[in-house]
Amino acid sequence: MDRRKFMKTAGIGTAAAAATTVAAPAIAQDMPEIKWRCTSSFPKSLDTIYGAAEDFSKRVSEATGGKFSIEVFPAGEIAPGLQAADAAMDGSVEMAHTASYYYIGKDPSWAFGTAVPHGMNARMSNAWWYQGGGKELMNEFYATQGIYGMAGGNTGVQMGGWFRKEINSMADLEGLKFRIGGLGGKVVEKMGVVPQQVAGGDIYPSLEKGTIDGAEWIGPYDDSKLGFQKVAPFYYYPGFWEGGPMLNFFVNLEQWNALPEAYRAVIEAATAEANQGMMAKYDAWNPAALKELVGGGAQLKKFPDDVLVASLAAAKEVYAEIGAENATFKKLHDHYMAFKDDAYLWTSVAELGYDIFQAQNREK
Repeated sequence: MDRRKFMKTAGIGTAAAAATTVAAPAIAQDMPEIKWRCTSSFPKSLDTIYGAAEDFSKRVSEATGGKFSIEVFPAGEIAPGLQAADAAMDGSVEMAHTASYYYIGKDPSWAFGTAVPHGMNARMSNAWWYQGGGKELMNEFYATQGIYGMAGGNTGVQMGGWFRKEINSMADLEGLKFRIGGLGGKVVEKMGVVPQQVAGGDIYPSLEKGTIDGAEWIGPYDDSKLGFQKVAPFYYYPGFWEGGPMLNFFVNLEQWNALPEAYRAVIEAATAEANQGMMAKYDAWNPAALKELVGGGAQLKKFPDDVLVASLAAAKEVYAEIGAENATFKKLHDHYMAFKDDAYLWTSVAELGYDIFQAQNREK
């Protein structure tokens, strides 16, 4: 036998075998087949928020060679949107994709997993979660609720909402009926506003009929689909109650602990990717959407300074009142706000100076 020919042929065979071996994800070898369900708090029409759960599910399947599949269900198919976390807690489903502050009625401590008024922006929220101890502190709390939590996306600072009339000072807020939820509702209530709980699909008709005077939603990309500028033309910013709201993936704690360690690692990686991807979508799509809204009649306005100052004072009152009665809330609040203060110390030095200059000198 020709030794050179043999070695060449053997080399080709070895390479082919190796290629066949690595074609499927290594993690999928000898791993169990698992099928989970994930209920979302959001409708399919919100391709940014609902889409994060779909992106997550796709990545888990790809990383495990299809052995670990997680089917995502929109709000209402398995559980109502505002009860998604409940379904994960009671084991009706293995997972939920939602916003933790929807559940402050159970305990106001839930708010810190998503956003609190005058809280951190998106980058700071991620820094607190991944590197500042936020993940550990929140999961210490979540464990008492029977779930394990992970970051699941961020919208960035939200808009201040849509109003039927101009807001020129604090006086214009007195008695104003405004659609808002969570701790933001408690804060604006101290400012004379009458907070209203209105489902997303009912906001437009409520504004049109005058049942409410204003409503906050998310930001330009999502708001542009709903046509609010036709019935409430004044579009205010910033949404001081949601400076960087983080969405959440929640897993039933028993199901999480029963997973193979390799699958838990895949979930952690896939949620982190979905978390980053959502923010990228909003940053990419909001500029064009804002132009479209203004072109369609929206009057873009900044909240007056006295409104922002009063809202900060009101937020501090709310936190002091809740913290006096809830030790867990106070512990989370003190840690969260200390991290935020240090983060803004740095941001105000280089980031803010750079951003202001670039914004003022952008090419028109």
